[in-house]
Amino acid sequence: MLITSYNPSELGDTLITILRPDTATQTIETHANVTRISDADSGETLGYNFFDVSKTLGSLDVNGQVDLTAEQVDQLNNLLQTNDFEPELVLDTDPKFVVGYVQSAEAHPKSDHLKITKTDVGADEPLQIVSGSPNMQADILVVVAKVGAMMPNGLIIWPGELRGVKSNGMIVSGRELQLPNAPQRPGALILPADYQPVGAAFDFDRAQTLFTA
Repeated sequence: MLITSYNPSELGDTLITILRPDTATQTIETHANVTRISDADSGETLGYNFFDVSKTLGSLDVNGQVDLTAEQVDQLNNLLQTNDFEPELVLDTDPKFVVGYVQSAEAHPKSDHLKITKTDVGADEPLQIVSGSPNMQADILVVVAKVGAMMPNGLIIWPGELRGVKSNGMIVSGRELQLPNAPQRPGALILPADYQPVGAAFDFDRAQTLFTA
């Protein structure tokens, strides 16, 4: 897993990289312009902060999530090694927002509004995703934010549980995707049946005209 973001207006010339979810106790170690954040108990790396990153990657014309190239990951790994850190970053090219097909939507045993879905995202097995969308039902085409997705508001999708039931991913709304003119109320974005193949990376450019004013 490699999630990266760049927000110069808030954090300056700093690239944030996230490898694992936050833990309760953390260790912070800084060498030159690189800070490593790790789990204090296991020692596993949670992420790195790269300060003055434009000196390494050049200008980043983005404000939000960054899609790094293989060359840029190599450059960051070289920087880690130069600063006595493990060069452990691995390029992640798996699309995190994909078209999904809800195969089933069953009532949650401990909730009167949650549904437990089996959602096909083109993988070997469907994902179990717990959804609170009031329009959730079987036999619809939706957008799935898979584990490792960074939502437009900065929220990162990790594996979790909702009232004791495991959930791997999130079926999202047009509002949550910040699409133009999306209804400002809860409800999964239901795509036209022929919109894109199941498992395809969601086409954000095409989606700009999904909703009319």
